[in-house]
Amino acid sequence: MKDRIWNEMIAELQASIGEANHPFKFATLATLGLERLPRMRTIKIRGFEPDSLQLTFYTDSRSKKILHIKENNKVSLLMYHPKKLLQLRFEGLAIRERNDEVLREHWTGVEGRSQKDYTTVYAPGTEIQHPEKIEYLEDDIYFTMVYILPFKVEYLKLKRPNHLRVRYSKREGTWKSDFLVP
Repeated sequence: MKDRIWNEMIAELQASIGEANHPFKFATLATLGLERLPRMRTIKIRGFEPDSLQLTFYTDSRSKKILHIKENNKVSLLMYHPKKLLQLRFEGLAIRERNDEVLREHWTGVEGRSQKDYTTVYAPGTEIQHPEKIEYLEDDIYFTMVYILPFKVEYLKLKRPNHLRVRYSKREGTWKSDFLVP
């Protein structure tokens, strides 16, 4: 049964990359900076590696999430599929991509209008006078990629007569599983 659940989880994560409206396409990322206050935000999942469960997202390199990841790279990620009543909760390490060639390759795949999001004069979260007054740079790009390397995943399926909860933990290089009380 645990193998079937694992395979369902992998299939849903793979579908989130290929299907434009899949609920797992967007996830809630939680970080914890030096101020020790959890910060949550929605990110778009851009890549998934089934063997390692590695998830990839893009962001502006000046964003607070990057600062938090530098301070403490342990993160949590939450996904929810409302039609299937399925929740996935990840705990893992966030690693920023440093290879310029890899970044350039992914940058070319970002659609033209979306590229503007990584070229603002001011960093994300900076106060501005009016939303229509955002300025953009011609040559500077603040695009970066972050990988989440999970070491724990919890699968929770809400169903009757019994909800189903399984924890997968990476131990000694392999994934081990345990049923949990939902």
